[in-house]
Amino acid sequence: MTEPTWVQLAYLVAAVCFILALKGLSSPKTARNGNLIGAFGATLAVVTVLVSADLNHLPLILGAIVIGTVIAAPVSRRVQMTQMPQLVALFNGVGGASAAIVAFLELKHTGGGFPLFASLFTILVGAVSFSGSIVTFMKLQELMTTRPVILPLHPVLFGGSLLGALILSGVTYANDGTGTTATNCAIAAAVLALIVGVLFVLPVGGADVPIVISLLNAFTGLAVAASGYVLGNVLLLVAGTLVGASGTILTRLMAQAMGRPITSTLFGALRGGSTAGSTAATSDRPVRSATPDDVAILLNYAQKVIVVPGYGLAVAQAQHTVRELADLLAARDIEVVYGIHAVAGRMPGHMNVLLAEANVPYEQLKEMDEVNPQFATTDVVLVIGANDVVNPAARTPGTPISGMPILDVDQAANVIFLKRSMRPGFAGIDNELLYQANTTLLFGDAKDSLTKVVSALKSL
Repeated sequence: MTEPTWVQLAYLVAAVCFILALKGLSSPKTARNGNLIGAFGATLAVVTVLVSADLNHLPLILGAIVIGTVIAAPVSRRVQMTQMPQLVALFNGVGGASAAIVAFLELKHTGGGFPLFASLFTILVGAVSFSGSIVTFMKLQELMTTRPVILPLHPVLFGGSLLGALILSGVTYANDGTGTTATNCAIAAAVLALIVGVLFVLPVGGADVPIVISLLNAFTGLAVAASGYVLGNVLLLVAGTLVGASGTILTRLMAQAMGRPITSTLFGALRGGSTAGSTAATSDRPVRSATPDDVAILLNYAQKVIVVPGYGLAVAQAQHTVRELADLLAARDIEVVYGIHAVAGRMPGHMNVLLAEANVPYEQLKEMDEVNPQFATTDVVLVIGANDVVNPAARTPGTPISGMPILDVDQAANVIFLKRSMRPGFAGIDNELLYQANTTLLFGDAKDSLTKVVSALKSL
């Protein structure tokens, strides 16, 4: 049935909003407006459906919306920046599961042919996205080990489950999606797809988990796009395609930022090459340490300072203290910029959003390609909670991070490294930067240490 013109126009406006939202999210300066535009597009789409569609179960739909709102509103307000990747993982999983359930309910109404194929595709991909996203959530939330988990005969179990899901889907397709046999096979295929998702993510460990989250996000987008085709909803098709395409691009960019192909990220542990995510100190070599007063004196006589934020900054919630320190330095005519690595933190943009909370000027945020040439002429670099993204071991063949593009902080005259302890980063290896002659460590919680540095600087 052809939809009224006003409905088609509303969907068109919503689709344009989604595109503009993605464009806005490509820059920290426009990200907030992009998010608002996307939210408006989603609201417009939901309202259009509620007003235009012939809904037989409107009370149940409204009840589901209310329940979802009651759960989502407080969670979104209370979630910490350090937990944002986990929240994204849950969003991915819920989206994939929703698409799979809708596709399953539509199986017997497809009439066979390509619509039935699209339904089965949605069930399989949505199930993989759901279970895989739950595992990534558990890894990041440390409800299970972040290290790669490899079961006995893991490749055989993975391949067998995937093959079984495809065969059962084929049987469902052969029966036109109707009848007891088709229904039972579809359910069994979905269960096997859930197992595939778990086996797909278990071998991924350490810093590779966010990359898998991005990939599963692309999977969810593809599932939603396919369900849009099944339901004859152009807006779902457009939105799902946008999510699938942007998720795929982001996955590639993150893999490039890690310096290795996506296949190594996903299946490296099966060959012994994935990051291990060790948390134990691996060296007892001596290092130079300093007090907050020493750091304040060094900063006071600098002409240029580069701040390199990392996950430790997010854990300590020290972004406002960093901004206060930068303002103090700027008042003394000391140039301050921020060097942002693409995978600093847990996800791309993590550091940008964190610093935006403290109203750090966007023009002070410098991406890796822009800031790397500046380190050689920098007096002091403050590394706050970053580790693998500044580790010179990336330039050495045979390490877990070999080939990974890094911030060249070791070229600066002085490096002040703020760390809680000598534990390594997600890659589970020593950071050679810690032992270099131009590096000094300031041990302790980042926020507490920076507060002491600020106090010492004010007294000079």
